[in-house]
Amino acid sequence: MKAVKIFNKTDLQIEPIERAFTIPSAWYTDQQILAYEKEHLFPFCWQYAGTGNVLPESGDHKPVTATGTPCLIVRDNDGRLRSFYNVCKHRGGPIATCPGNSKMLKCQYHGWTYRLDGSLRGVPHFRHAELFDKDAFGLTPVELRDWEGMLFLRCEKGPVDLHELLEGISGRISPVRLNDMGFKKRVVYDVNCNWKAYVDNYLEGYHIPHVHPELCDLLSIQDYRTELFPWYSLQLSPLKAKESIYSPGGGEDQAWYYFVFPNMMLNILPGRLQVNLVEPVTASICRVIFDYYYTNPQAPETDMLLVSDMKYSENVQQEDMEICEQVQLGLQSRAYDKGRFSVEMEQGVYHFQKLLKKFFRGDFANRGNKIYPENQK
Repeated sequence: MKAVKIFNKTDLQIEPIERAFTIPSAWYTDQQILAYEKEHLFPFCWQYAGTGNVLPESGDHKPVTATGTPCLIVRDNDGRLRSFYNVCKHRGGPIATCPGNSKMLKCQYHGWTYRLDGSLRGVPHFRHAELFDKDAFGLTPVELRDWEGMLFLRCEKGPVDLHELLEGISGRISPVRLNDMGFKKRVVYDVNCNWKAYVDNYLEGYHIPHVHPELCDLLSIQDYRTELFPWYSLQLSPLKAKESIYSPGGGEDQAWYYFVFPNMMLNILPGRLQVNLVEPVTASICRVIFDYYYTNPQAPETDMLLVSDMKYSENVQQEDMEICEQVQLGLQSRAYDKGRFSVEMEQGVYHFQKLLKKFFRGDFANRGNKIYPENQK
């Protein structure tokens, strides 16, 4: 699939924000664009896959998806975490359909068995197959890395190492330590908008006074600002000097909203972390995953805090879903193609869309391994 057949070169040009146009509406509505993203963007980018401490014992395993790609994370006999495509090499069946523990991994379709290192062990009813090399039929590995106790997968070699991708975040939020927080709850929403429309909405506070009155009462909007880094952006705001579920002691606390390219958010508030992952489903539907982490996840008071947090987050999410779904209708209409950026309020959106253009142009192409489309200058 060649970039030139899908993208207009003019749409791939990068101008300063003061002169730039937003990406065209077709990028939010065309199923062919989504197919291109699944082939040339997501496989080369790190994808959040939960936390490793839910697999403490050898043989523990759980299926996960990386933007629709079935993967399997396994704790091997040496205590090392590994990841593979959750795809049997016989006829594509799933190795696991739910978390579990076993000494061997067994395909749920025809019973082929694999060791915890991914090598093929057993092939029932294959005595008469000729020229069959078991060593060539092991599970296909997926790159797996850990950062601050969270796991990340990457299906293909990409332009940036995980720690380079996230460089500077841990130091910036200190003394807060994400590694000290434990997973508590997952909530999933299906939203009737393109995944990029949802990301755009996250990346600016421009809409907060108009869409989120309750959130506007929490954040000091006049002090709201955005900072840009190579692979992520940061929106930050002091919490207003009054009691709230996020600021129980008053206004000395800080809210940090990190967006990590291409589809992950880290919402860091006193004593807790929300990780959001935005996964494409179709050109006009995305799935948004909310994972809740807390400093003391097992403490009884955390259960009460979780209930309050989820209620508050649900209100904000419903407001975001409603406006994003309305925006998707506008993007699909004849009335809209491209817009312009607010230099003061939409630096994060511009930064995200600029990185998208760089990927689609092939700016991150690995010359030794042609993993991206040809460079479009």
